[in-house]
Formats: sequence, structure tokens, C-alpha cells
Amino acid sequence: MKKIVALILAGLLLLSLCGCDDENPASGTEKNIQDTQGVTDELTMGQPTPTDIDYSLERYNLIRRAYWVNGQRQKADTLPCEVEKPLGYIVLFTEGGGVVGRFIVDGKVSSLNSFLSPDYIEERWGLCEFVYNTELADVDGSYGENDNGIFFFTPDGKYVEWTGTYLYSDIPFELDAPTVLTQEAG
Repeated sequence: MKKIVALILAGLLLLSLCGCDDENPASGTEKNIQDTQGVTDELTMGQPTPTDIDYSLERYNLIRRAYWVNGQRQKADTLPCEVEKPLGYIVLFTEGGGVVGRFIVDGKVSSLNSFLSPDYIEERWGLCEFVYNTELADVDGSYGENDNGIFFFTPDGKYVEWTGTYLYSDIPFELDAPTVLTQEAG
């Protein structure tokens, strides 16, 4: 009987320490966050996310890249695309402004930090909703982060990654040298 009473008291103590009910009024920062979330809710209600996009070129690029960088290039080259891919034009620059290369882009430019699935999931537990994150592996079974940069494919099936500055457009342009170079004196 003493053990049961002790367990009940321990449970009540744990719940009281959780602090699940916040009786304190919002601080200035918390109020600002709540206001911002309210404005965001109003904007998204007025301009909802499109629900009629039935094919993603971003996901297409990610699937194609997953095959390509994991040695399955024939799968990458023969992956069917359900929509007509646009052509784009890109110029890659050095830090100093020099032109490294110009390419025609088949489809779109994608971020190296786009993924097919989330890299972690939040799991909630208990009455006070203790939150912890569980890291998920990428499609190739690896963990971690990619470089900050972009990737794209050329019309002849070549794969390009770039971690520097670039200029991208859907109209062709010629640019062999930067128009303006700046240098800090000193």
C-alpha cells in the first residue's frame, strides 16, 4: 500500500514539475511570435498553397541525382519525366567574378539541400509532450548534411554541382566576363 501511495505521489510531483500549464502572460518576444503566426495564418488563408500541382521537377531532379551519384547512371539517364522540362541558362562565377562556365540547364536548378524526405522527425511523448528528434537516413542510407550549393543536369545528360555564385535565367544570354568588378581598398 505504501508503494502505491509513493508511486501516486511521485507521479503527481512529476506532473507538477512539468509545467504543462503556462499561467504567465506572453513576453514581448512571445507576443511578437504569436502576432507573426497570426498574420501568416491570414496570408496563407488568402493565398493558399496550390493543390493542383501534379508533378514536381524538384523531386524528379532529386530522384535522378540519387541514381546518378550512387553509380546508377543508366537509371538516371532513362528516368521518365511526366512534364515538358523547361530549358534554362546558367553562368558559374569564381569569388573574384571570373566566369568558370556556362551551361544550358535541362529542367531546373536544384539545391543540394533539398531532400525527398525529411532528415528528422519530431516525436512527442507524455502528457507534457516532451519532444525529441529522430534523425532519418537519406535514400542512400547515409546521414549528415550536403554542401550548400546547387546541382543541375545538361540536355546531354551531364551532371553539374556548384557551390559558388551563379546567374540563372530562362532566357539565353552571353556573358564572358563580369560587367563590374569591385575591390575594397586597403
